[in-house]
Amino acid sequence: MDILLIFFFLLGLIFGSFFNVVGLRLPENIPFANDRSICPHCKHQLSWFENIPIISFVIQGAKCRHCKKEISFIYPVIELFTGILFALSYSLLGLNLEIITAILLISMLMIILVSDITYMLIPNRVLLFFLPLFIIIRIIQPLNPWWSSILGVIIGITILALIIIISRGGMGAGDMKLFGILGIILGVDKVLLAFFLSCMIGAIIGMMLLLFRVIERNQPVPFGPYIVAATLITFFYGELLLNWYFNLFL
Repeated sequence: MDILLIFFFLLGLIFGSFFNVVGLRLPENIPFANDRSICPHCKHQLSWFENIPIISFVIQGAKCRHCKKEISFIYPVIELFTGILFALSYSLLGLNLEIITAILLISMLMIILVSDITYMLIPNRVLLFFLPLFIIIRIIQPLNPWWSSILGVIIGITILALIIIISRGGMGAGDMKLFGILGIILGVDKVLLAFFLSCMIGAIIGMMLLLFRVIERNQPVPFGPYIVAATLITFFYGELLLNWYFNLFL
C-alpha cells in the first residue's frame, strides 16, 4: 500500500478531530485555542488519550468515562470521514496544486457539516477564512475558461437568493454565501450540478426521514449536509457526471 495514502488518511483523522472542535465551539464563541476539549455533559477536561481520533471513542464504548453519558457519534464520523476524503484526494489527484484545493475544500465543508448539524448555522467566520484562500488558488490555477469561477459565484448566489425570496426563508443566507464560495472552486457548470445534486439528495433523504418518522412535516432541517455531500461528489466526479449526462441526452 502507498505510504502516502496512509499518511493522508491519518492526517485527515487528526484534522477531523480539530474540525469537530471548531464546528462546535465557533458558533458559540467558545475559545478553542487555550483549553483542551471537554465533555459536553460533565465539563470534564479530556486527557490526551481521550482526544485520540476514533480509538478513544471505541475504547470508551462511546461514553464519557467520567459521567458515563453517551458521546455524540458526530465526533468519530467526522474524523473518519475526513481521513477517507483526504486519502481519496491523494488517490485521485496525486501530489499537485489541486490536492491543496481539495484539502482546503474538505476542511471547510467538514467544519460546516458539524456546525450546521449541531446549530443549523453556517458561520460567516468560516466562510470568510476560506474565501481569500480559494481566490488565491483560482488565480494561481484558474479554471478553463478562467471566467467560469466569476460566473460560478454569480450563479451560485443568484439561484439561492431567488429561492430564499420565493420561499420566504426556505433556505438560509448561510447556504447562499456557501454556494457563492463554491462557485469559485467549481465554476459555473459544476456549481449548477452541485445545486441540483444537493436538492436531489435533500429530497430523497427528507422523504426517508418523514417516512420513518424521524422528523415531522414542516420541521426545519439543516440543508448544509446535503450541500456538503453534493459538493464532494461534484468536486471529485463532476466531470464524469457531466460527460455522462451530455452523452446520454445531447
